[in-house]
Amino acid sequence: MSDSDKCRSNSNEVPDSSVPAGDEYRALGQTVPNNLPLFLTSVWQCESTEQADAILAGAESGFVYQRDSHPNANQFAKACRTLHKAKHATVTSSGMAALSLAVLSQLEQGDHVVVCNRLYGLSIVLLGSELQRLGIQHSLVDSCDLQAVEDAMTDNTRLIVVETISNPMLRIADIKALAELAHARDAQLLVDNTFATPMVCQPIELGADLVLESVSKFMNGHGDIMLGMLAGNHDNWERVESVNSTWGLASSPLECWLACRGVATLALRISRACESALTVAEYLNEHVAVERVVYPGLESHDDFQLAQRQFIQGSGHVVTFQMTGGRAAADQVVASPALAFCPSLGDVTTTVSHPLSTSHRGLSLEQQQQLGVNGATIRLSVGIEESDSILERLQIALER
Repeated sequence: MSDSDKCRSNSNEVPDSSVPAGDEYRALGQTVPNNLPLFLTSVWQCESTEQADAILAGAESGFVYQRDSHPNANQFAKACRTLHKAKHATVTSSGMAALSLAVLSQLEQGDHVVVCNRLYGLSIVLLGSELQRLGIQHSLVDSCDLQAVEDAMTDNTRLIVVETISNPMLRIADIKALAELAHARDAQLLVDNTFATPMVCQPIELGADLVLESVSKFMNGHGDIMLGMLAGNHDNWERVESVNSTWGLASSPLECWLACRGVATLALRISRACESALTVAEYLNEHVAVERVVYPGLESHDDFQLAQRQFIQGSGHVVTFQMTGGRAAADQVVASPALAFCPSLGDVTTTVSHPLSTSHRGLSLEQQQQLGVNGATIRLSVGIEESDSILERLQIALER
């Protein structure tokens, strides 16, 4: 095989995931690995300046520089396209990088963004003060109030940003209705689907233009990577890819390789976690030490009917509850050796978080009250253990 053929064998079109590297290895006369190998290289050799120019221009398949593209990112992007039923997907270095990619590729000076006031704290910072520095304005609204969203829109509104399931009070965005509002005003809807994953909800199928995932959470599910993803059906997706490379938001091969391992078990993990989460929510709902339980799978949840219409399976793996004994009781539960206190979510093991002292500590008292977050609030990220094991540990913690 010529050197030219060797260079061309590193195609941007990664083979089918059942034999990820089949074409390349068959060409070398070798047996085929069942999983795509990890490509730990930042740069590829090319035959000539003409070939390098053609690859970078998109006229010829191949790889030149890791920041532009690499086989492991392409394989994971292919999995994301399939999971979200999207034409395109781009992998980023984190969930926040995916949000940055969305706004940097779609917005310009003078534009306006409608932002859900229930978003992750740093998302609000990025869409607020950081975009304002670039001449992009925003309005904070309760996206569960469709009239408030419509009233906040201006002639310059180009984007509405919401979360499928909000943190930590688990309110559900009406994606279909919000998409209709956006499209009626020539705007786009961007949905952060991290708490749901594509196994619970597929926003693009409901009308969203863009969907992002913090792959670091349950989509990967093993608590060992930092990665993000942006997917959509745009005709000009080259713009998204260009911004990803230009702003240095791209991913590493190792993270993508691990993410491919994670999504291989996503369907099994989310099914198990959602089932256990409902069991946990029902248990907590009857416990004397718990004042209130928030879970979209309970009929008492404000958005129960919407969740039933919008979700594919289950109601997510996160359960939030308020302790009867206030902050002191919550502190005792969180400090229990029976539970793992981690200010994140989406691992294979069940973890507990305290929003007031972690994710929502930067909000004003008024903002915390508006969201229903206080010292008694505990957020539980349910893992894939046996539900009896989770309940046993919760019982030990609650007895404190």
